[in-house]
Amino acid sequence: MPDVHVPKLDEHGSKSVLKIAFEVAMIAVGVFLGVAGEQWRDARHQRELAHEALRRFRAEIVENRASVVAVKDYHETLHKELETEFAKPVQKRTGENIHLHGIRPARFDHSAWDLAVGTQALSHIDADLALALATIYNAQGSVDGLTQGVTQSMYITPPTDEKNASTFMGALMIYLGDMIIYEPRLLSMYDELLPKIDRALGEKAPGR
Repeated sequence: MPDVHVPKLDEHGSKSVLKIAFEVAMIAVGVFLGVAGEQWRDARHQRELAHEALRRFRAEIVENRASVVAVKDYHETLHKELETEFAKPVQKRTGENIHLHGIRPARFDHSAWDLAVGTQALSHIDADLALALATIYNAQGSVDGLTQGVTQSMYITPPTDEKNASTFMGALMIYLGDMIIYEPRLLSMYDELLPKIDRALGEKAPGR
């Protein structure tokens, strides 16, 4: 049987294989580090988006809370006065004990919410916190809808005569009946949410 010659790697060939293996390993490490670095940058960017969104939410909620506080007692008092008036027989209703100084609805800013939705920053906020924010903004939207309704009724049937005035006052009493439910609930929601936002921001709660 003839001898079969098997080529052997010389010292130079062995070094070439090791060099190639080392270069492949270095490329793999480089790719891994590049991907990891990109993921880290993305995660950092997401945290920054969430942090800035929460700062804006906090400022806006404090502002909206102050708007509710400013009108809450007025609405409660006016609602009681209207209830007392409408409890009287029609012929005895004079309206002299009703201290009406406009509807004075709470004004809600929702710029932070609109921006967070537009930039998708809301998706980077803790899910439970985002749900709580959505619940508050939905409640504010409901109040805005009721305010729009009573305002429209004022323009449709302006209280320029006794009949229209009575109709408007009745609509206003119903509106205020909703407000004395919504406004304390909103204040409770604000006061529950603000400390959660502060914890998410890693800050002590500043004075409101």
